[in-house]
Amino acid sequence: MKENNQALTKQGNSAVRICLLCLIGIVINMAGARLISEFELPLYMDTVGTMLTAVVAGSLPGIVVGFVTNLLKGFIGTESMYYGILNVLTALLASFFAKKGFFRNAFKPLLTVPVFALVTGALSAVLTWFMNNCEMGGIAKGFAGYFYDHTPLNAFSSQLSGEIVLELIDKSITVVLAVLLLLLVPKTMRSRFKPDAEDDEQAATKRKEEKTKCRLISLRTKIVLILTAASLLLAGTSTVISFMLFKDSTQDEHIKLANGITEVAASIVDGNRVNEFIEKGSRLEAYRDTEEMLYKLKNSSPDIQYLYAYKIEEDGCHVVFDLDTEDLEGEDPGAVIDFDETFLPYVPTLLQGGEIEPIVSDDAYGWLLTVYKPVYDGRGNCQCYVAADISMNLLTGYGYSFLARLLSLFISFFILALAVCATLVNHSVIRPINQMAYCAGAFAYDDNTSTAENIERIKALNIRTGDEIENLYNAFSSTTQQSVQYVKQIEHHTDTISQMQNGLIMVLADIVESRDKCTGDHVRKTAAYVKIIVEKMKEMGLYADQLTDKFVDDVIHSAPLHDIGKIHVPDNILNKPGKLTDMEFAIMKAHTTVGSRIIQEAIDMVPESGYLAEAKNLAEYHHEKWNGNGYPHGIEGEEIPLSARIMAVADVFDALVSRRSYKRPFSFEKAMSIIQEDAGTHFDPLVAKAFLASKEEVRKVMDEFDKMSNPYGEEVDIDGSSDQKR
Repeated sequence: MKENNQALTKQGNSAVRICLLCLIGIVINMAGARLISEFELPLYMDTVGTMLTAVVAGSLPGIVVGFVTNLLKGFIGTESMYYGILNVLTALLASFFAKKGFFRNAFKPLLTVPVFALVTGALSAVLTWFMNNCEMGGIAKGFAGYFYDHTPLNAFSSQLSGEIVLELIDKSITVVLAVLLLLLVPKTMRSRFKPDAEDDEQAATKRKEEKTKCRLISLRTKIVLILTAASLLLAGTSTVISFMLFKDSTQDEHIKLANGITEVAASIVDGNRVNEFIEKGSRLEAYRDTEEMLYKLKNSSPDIQYLYAYKIEEDGCHVVFDLDTEDLEGEDPGAVIDFDETFLPYVPTLLQGGEIEPIVSDDAYGWLLTVYKPVYDGRGNCQCYVAADISMNLLTGYGYSFLARLLSLFISFFILALAVCATLVNHSVIRPINQMAYCAGAFAYDDNTSTAENIERIKALNIRTGDEIENLYNAFSSTTQQSVQYVKQIEHHTDTISQMQNGLIMVLADIVESRDKCTGDHVRKTAAYVKIIVEKMKEMGLYADQLTDKFVDDVIHSAPLHDIGKIHVPDNILNKPGKLTDMEFAIMKAHTTVGSRIIQEAIDMVPESGYLAEAKNLAEYHHEKWNGNGYPHGIEGEEIPLSARIMAVADVFDALVSRRSYKRPFSFEKAMSIIQEDAGTHFDPLVAKAFLASKEEVRKVMDEFDKMSNPYGEEVDIDGSSDQKR
């Protein structure tokens, strides 16, 4: 409970520090923007706090700072809100570069400036272009105008170049300021802003395991992809619907505008004097006054591209008024304009003085939305029509501007929401699962200490998500503890079985040995000598590739079985006090192959018997000699299994220093000298070397067994002149 409270307190303190850092970042951003506004400089300077926060605390806090900054700036100037995506992208890039180590010294961050400038400059150019109805604009308009006037670049390319140049200057200053502020934050404090800071080695291990164990894609990526796909589907549908509604709404608004303009224009034009206006035109003062009012009306709205009055006759449109524009000079009064093909369906209605719905046409005058309004004389007859044209290209530009603003806001919200969701998913799902996976993968049953440490490590996770993840953790923790208890029980039973097995082997060896009245504790002594030899060989690094822990263990435990084949040797031969005849010796030698066969039968019954493979080698080959003069196969050198070469030294030495019915025991020194002399002929020289290097340990074992079997002392054979039976 205490550890849980400490963990919660630590997380709470980290969250408070991050919130404070975000607040500082927002203040820095707003202060920079305010400073630039006061001096009217063509810069932004509103991402210093964003960059600093992202480098210190990660992408999500940086995104929050960038998003909130532009949200606050939106209350001052609405346009700033739509550029929030630039601040958000700055946070993502800064966090990415920080992870790659670009902010670990004072100069490397400058390498990131071109990337910041290209990414944010290009996006800023696109947003500005569409939000200004496909015209140059924004803070970079001055730079863009210079490129447009002095280079062959078109308007958009000039806008793009201007934005990139502006961003290069802005981001250079931003990066320098962010680095200077970063130097004020001690490195020891930066880790405190990481809510989920982990040991670097452990985190690296987790990432490595995640990469190797995930067959194709990690769970974190899957969840993020699902959230992204769902969000994009919803946002895409919403964007299309919003764009269609905006387009229809904008068109309706402009139709209303055109209706209003033509209503007023129709009231200005005197219907009783239309024919006079056509005939005399600007020579009449009334015409000039009416034309002036029409110009004022047209200029009252920048959305009205053309404003004119036509009298519809069978031969065409007779001009009454046709106002000039910047791009096109109007026709003179009385001029007749032929009907365009797209206009022909409406001519009959217009000839009768009727009203028609707004027309969308695409002719020599462009893609236009036109509203016609009749002008009546005093008797109520239609004398002409006043028309207002609104460019559909202009309406489309409004649509693009709306779409650019909508997408900019959406992407900013989307990145923020995705970062928040990814962080929550990482904290509540991915991190707990990875922690459990790491603990499970690192779990070791090597010894009680390691097992206890592993259990404590799992308990220390203390996952409290309040959902299925917590249920999984509880089940995992409980199962692990039960598994440890079960493993301990198995180990206990295994140790018991192993002890019983070793005991049975020793009993079996004793049974065989008890038939040979002259061998005494031969199997126990040779087992002790074998243990001394293999441990010394391992210490000296001899045959290191073969002397594994398993090999050593197998040889030591199987040593008592090396003479198991003597169970088939008759007692009269086994206990004969004199020298054996050739036939008797042949029967005696057969104990090697018989022993091998007996052990092989055991192996066939229990294939996973482990050490029995070495027991078979010991039984069959322990009388082979290094020079090839041994039996039963006469093999030589390393053809003889290493375990048998080790047993050969132990077996001969014990035979030399032990009393037999046909000889007295040799002295320790004499026996050791014989082993040394026969090294390279009878014995593997390296095995003999290890044995001779362990003479103190060998003497100690020999003395202990001598005290048990010969407590009063016996005479030993110094010169070694006695015959040996075998």
